[in-house]
Amino acid sequence: MAPWSGLWGGKAGGDAYRGTPVVVKMENPNWSISEISSPEDDDEDILAAGGRRKGGRSKNAKQIRWVLLLKAHRAAGCLASLASAAVALGGAARRRVAAGRTDAEAGVVAESPVVRSRFYAFIKGFLVVSLLLLAVEVAAYLNGWDLTDSALALPVIGLESLYASWLRFRAAYVAPGIQFLTDACVVLFLIQSADRLIQCLGCFYIHLKRIKPKPKSPALPDAEDPDAGYHPMVLVQIPMCNEKEVYQQSIAAVCNLDWPKSNFLVQVLDDSDDPLTQTLIREEVAKWQQQGARIVYRHRVLRDGYKAGNLKSAMSCSYVKDYEFVAIFDADFQPNPDFLKRTVPHFKDNDELGLVQARWSFVNRDENLLTRLQYINLCFHFEVEQQVNGVFLNFFGFNGTAGVWRIKALEDSGGWMERTTVEDMDIAVRAHLHGWKFIFLNDVECQCELPESYEAYRKQQHRWHSGPMQLFRLCLPDIIKCKIAFWKKANLIFLFFLLRKLILPFYSFTLFCIILPMTMFVPEAELPDWVVCYIPALMSLLNILPSPKSFPFIIPYLLFENTMSVTKFNAMISGLFQLGSAYEWVVTKKSGRSSEGDLISLAPPKLLKHQKTGSAPNLDTVAKEQLASKKDAKKKHNRIYKKELALSMLLLTAAARSLLSKQGIHFYFLLFQGISFLLVGLDLIGEQVE
Repeated sequence: MAPWSGLWGGKAGGDAYRGTPVVVKMENPNWSISEISSPEDDDEDILAAGGRRKGGRSKNAKQIRWVLLLKAHRAAGCLASLASAAVALGGAARRRVAAGRTDAEAGVVAESPVVRSRFYAFIKGFLVVSLLLLAVEVAAYLNGWDLTDSALALPVIGLESLYASWLRFRAAYVAPGIQFLTDACVVLFLIQSADRLIQCLGCFYIHLKRIKPKPKSPALPDAEDPDAGYHPMVLVQIPMCNEKEVYQQSIAAVCNLDWPKSNFLVQVLDDSDDPLTQTLIREEVAKWQQQGARIVYRHRVLRDGYKAGNLKSAMSCSYVKDYEFVAIFDADFQPNPDFLKRTVPHFKDNDELGLVQARWSFVNRDENLLTRLQYINLCFHFEVEQQVNGVFLNFFGFNGTAGVWRIKALEDSGGWMERTTVEDMDIAVRAHLHGWKFIFLNDVECQCELPESYEAYRKQQHRWHSGPMQLFRLCLPDIIKCKIAFWKKANLIFLFFLLRKLILPFYSFTLFCIILPMTMFVPEAELPDWVVCYIPALMSLLNILPSPKSFPFIIPYLLFENTMSVTKFNAMISGLFQLGSAYEWVVTKKSGRSSEGDLISLAPPKLLKHQKTGSAPNLDTVAKEQLASKKDAKKKHNRIYKKELALSMLLLTAAARSLLSKQGIHFYFLLFQGISFLLVGLDLIGEQVE
């Protein structure tokens, strides 16, 4: 019998492939083998006369056996990890259901009770109808009522006749309406996808041509006098409200800005209603004042207008007239020391420039799955949307923080207004209508936090998607009357507001959460596979390109975006029709992720010599606040979100119906989307409070 030839055996003849040594190391220390020798090591196994190998075949078989054992061991480890994760997930879900806390019991609810109850009632009604239709279809399948178009014309009796009547009614009256709505949503989906593709091409062009905003008159460094050059008067504002977790790091970062001390003043604008938080912030400001920092503390007794009212009140101070620019940082933002030196020079000899916006970076982007998915979204927002609009249009929405405004531009545009919950977008639109230009600096970053709990993220998204619709209703007459170029009006109305703020949440919810399940029960209305699978996958791929390390999360990202469409759609309706929840401002909960070492690095050397008496930050105070935050954590709970749970049941019901019609892509999409809604509905995606 001829020897085995191939990859593991030798080739016939003297040119035989003898094999190579294989080293196999097992992850489990109880399974270890250092080396398996090759047939080359055993010359005595080769016959001198014929050159035929005696033990080669058995040793090659041994190599294959150990490799297979290694792979089996790794597969068993993966299965064990998955099983452990599934058990932990099931335990968390069981505890969540046993606790019975729902989103309606939250202390501050970001939705109007009337809207919430009506929207939830609509979803429940839709779910009940879907379950009834599924029962009918299952009964028809089990009884063999496979009625084709030709069979429907024949007389039938009994329950089968009722089923035949339902099919005729469905085809004649229900399917046309659903198909019309489907076609309309598909058109909107394609328009929005084209807009996103064009933006990505614009971003690619910017990177290809290496386009980067540069100051018209760059300041030249002076080695003998570092303070020489362009250093105008800058007012730095830190608005905050009950944010004791992060106030120290933001104040320390701002006070360490590399700018002549006489040329900038820090305003700590505290709207806290907690006396302890007020005291802590006031003491922190006093410590920095003792060390020579120009910093003042302001507190409003009446918190009218939320953040916009806070900023408006601060701008009314008499000393503001001495300053030319104002930099704004939210309480969790920590600018680098060179922030002003990299942003303010763009204003020099550029009198039309009203705003310089920096991008955000995140200290907790890898904290959990929720923060990773947010990071993908915000990377696309800054890298693509803000950068492309800044380069080609000189206009984009102000992000509310990490930006420097020309005070004259603020005053010329009417100042801060409390009419919406998106005061940053409001002032940006009004400044654009008055002819001011904006610059976005993609290479200047400001560190901040992402919401770690689904409850905080949900409230933030509700505010971010209801506010633009409020603003659109208020600004539309001004946009139409304004004497700016027609293409700028068209960009504001059709792209900035309608397409990206209204149409996007509308079709996302309607197409994937309503129409797709309906087409399973009304198969006469068709939704093509490329709408369900291929185009969404392509759009998700484009969204994830600015953060390539997040590519493993592309499928969770696609499913989670569709899941969040419920909250965004609800918020959009609230803002568009001026419902009660549209005017509610909820401060996003912070966790204070900067470490004690980060705080020490921000403190000047003088302060580090006296940590217990005058440290900034005072580490004793930090310890007390950490203890207080732990006590507060006991008050937090994971909750059940009823709308998301009802929609998960609806989608899983539609997935079961799709099995009867053997629609593969639709089944898998509905199944995984239903599971995604289930995980979010049980609050298993973000921070888990034990």
